[in-house]
Amino acid sequence: MEKAKVLERLIKESGMSVRAFAEKCGLPESTVYTILKKGAGKANVNNVISMCKVLGISVEELDEISKGEAMTIYEPTYEDIQSLIARNGKKLTLEQKQDIIRTLLSDD
Repeated sequence: MEKAKVLERLIKESGMSVRAFAEKCGLPESTVYTILKKGAGKANVNNVISMCKVLGISVEELDEISKGEAMTIYEPTYEDIQSLIARNGKKLTLEQKQDIIRTLLSDD
């Protein structure tokens, strides 16, 4: 499967529209559409990296998925989660913070 098709599938699975996804990546919507339609091979590597970060995968994992290889599941460490919350915590609403705490403390 082409990398662009993998990106398109992962965006769809994330539940985001292309517009919302582009916004989250900090990219123009037209750039994301171009990558999805013309392919990731000729795209600016920084744009592909930004897209992968938002999707929670590495560029290497994108390559593995496009080749049909099994993707290794990345489990964030406590430090990863702590760092992410510290960086973005001020942007979260009280409800979002409480939801994160409930999710982290659940037995699932």
